[in-house]
Amino acid sequence: MSETVALTPAQAWAELSAGNGRFVSGSVEHPSQGVDRRAEVSNEQHPFAVLFGCSDSRVAAEIIFDRGLGDMFVVRTAGQVVDTTVIGSIEYGLEVLGAPLVVVLGHDSCGAVAAARAALVTGEMPTGMIRAVVDRVIPSIVARVPTGAGSNGEAFDLEVPEPGELGRQHLRGTMRMLVNYSHALAKAVEEGRCAIVGAEYKLADGRIDVVEVIGDIG
Repeated sequence: MSETVALTPAQAWAELSAGNGRFVSGSVEHPSQGVDRRAEVSNEQHPFAVLFGCSDSRVAAEIIFDRGLGDMFVVRTAGQVVDTTVIGSIEYGLEVLGAPLVVVLGHDSCGAVAAARAALVTGEMPTGMIRAVVDRVIPSIVARVPTGAGSNGEAFDLEVPEPGELGRQHLRGTMRMLVNYSHALAKAVEEGRCAIVGAEYKLADGRIDVVEVIGDIG
């Protein structure tokens, strides 16, 4: 898929899913990584997917999806936490570069998510600007559970999920945040021009599991 081709969201996801299948089985093809491809994309880019993922060194997007130069517009932060620059970058990939798919990629055993859970359980926050990462993870991994106190049950307790569910809950929260904050992204999904796939990467076997989808990928 070296040539520039306009893909649907479903076709874009099929390309990534097939690439991950090759990576898991060890039959990688390393597409779009040759000298010709380097020259082809030297003056312009037409990625078929925007990937927003965690900065973890073990989750290198082009490798785990067996893709190459110009295929994916990648945005990464620790714990895939959202800020205005992240949203602007995703909108650039969508509106300017024309990518029909946004993938939000989390992974198991995420250090940022574990740090956020530890902060909630122990009350101890990390020092320095690492705290800024944890502060942005906490809202998406905390559930408010009614205690039944008061006539309308307006009192709440905080429930911290178990470690296995934390990453997936954070992933869903990140997807909702992107749609709520980005009018351009929400409109593109509504019009069928784009879909958002929330997926979790398994560090041990390299598999990508779909957690949630907003839009149509077939």
